[in-house]
Amino acid sequence: MALEDTKFGQGFIKVAVKLGNQIHLRSLRDAFATIMPLYILAGLSTLLNNTVFTWIFKGDALVNVQYWGNMLGNATLNISSILIATMIGYFLAKNRGFDNPLAAAMVSLATLVAMMPNSVSLIPTGATKAVDIAGVLTYSNMGTGGMFAGVIMGLLATELFIRLSNVKALKVNLGDQVPPAVGDSFNVLIPVILVLSFFAIISTVLFDTTGMNVISLITTFIQEPLRGIGTGIVGTLIIYTLANLLWLFGIHFSVIYSTILEPLLIINIVQNTAAYNAGHAIPNIINLSLVQSFALLGGSGGTLCLLVATFLVSRNAASRNVAKLALLPGVFNINEPVIFGYPIVYNVSLIIPFIALPSIGIFVAWLTTTLGWMNPMVIQVPWTTPMFLNSFLATGGDWRAPVIQIIVFIAGVLLYMPFVKINDGVVAKQLAEAND
Repeated sequence: MALEDTKFGQGFIKVAVKLGNQIHLRSLRDAFATIMPLYILAGLSTLLNNTVFTWIFKGDALVNVQYWGNMLGNATLNISSILIATMIGYFLAKNRGFDNPLAAAMVSLATLVAMMPNSVSLIPTGATKAVDIAGVLTYSNMGTGGMFAGVIMGLLATELFIRLSNVKALKVNLGDQVPPAVGDSFNVLIPVILVLSFFAIISTVLFDTTGMNVISLITTFIQEPLRGIGTGIVGTLIIYTLANLLWLFGIHFSVIYSTILEPLLIINIVQNTAAYNAGHAIPNIINLSLVQSFALLGGSGGTLCLLVATFLVSRNAASRNVAKLALLPGVFNINEPVIFGYPIVYNVSLIIPFIALPSIGIFVAWLTTTLGWMNPMVIQVPWTTPMFLNSFLATGGDWRAPVIQIIVFIAGVLLYMPFVKINDGVVAKQLAEAND
């Protein structure tokens, strides 16, 4: 009996699909995917600011040129929380089938701002003591430090807004004689007022009773503990392994990876980029760039290693032909030809190296970074960036990162080789039985 036909297989598939279709997780995935180009731009500008520009310019000229990268950082990293809150509001409303997703995006953004502190403590340039300043929004709250608050407030505000907007008694109908935009605005007028007023009351009560704000509470008691568990070495390996296991059933690993692990990894790399840009200590070893550089060696399962192993030891003509066709896409981490052509799907012969190799790569990258043998990943590069180049760029130009990648790659080829031979034997036996 095939694994997917067993009770365990059917149950696993059912849970995985249900998880992937969960509306809040799907909305998170859509939101982060939408703003990903901004983070890649932030990474590239940070890389130029801290490497290429420093090689060419000195003194005041360097400061003037780096202003370009700093402004891009302000337009991307430093407004991360309001970007994600806005996108979550839009996509959650859209996935709910709500007819005015732009209004939901507006409410999410406004609600997040309502939860931010009205005054902040800052140290003016040239001063030694902090002073309290009222009526300002700081990058520390709008940026990477408030990203998880943006996620939570985006979800909560949008859900409440949609529920109230569906209450017929709360709609203000001006009739058909007004422009549609005006009519839509008045339809949600009362829900907008109620949602923002409700969260502003929470913000007020919290400040008056504790002197704190929602941003700092969420960051301290939810964001940091959750990231510590989910993106620690053990949590990352468990979640990523489960995600890769889905390929055996023909289900894209993003069902688990993109909805659970990737948002946390994005927060980590965004924080790293901001710290690197500011010249601070790098806070997160495990992040999106590390996983993509050392787990995606040609795509999910490190299938570029499988292709090389196939050229070295396979005697099956079909497997070698698939490997030839899949080699060029694999260089750019695109491996659907391997997943469905080799195949990986429903192929128990290859599932052990397919699942084990990415975990080995992540562990080796984590260990070598922890030991100081490789710089932490601080730049988010496009996931299609070829192997060796991606780790070099992601570490800000550390030559040791590609060397470690080469070691992992060679180990991956050696790991795949015996299983390629096993797969050849299984295929040959299946063909013989089919011809009998």
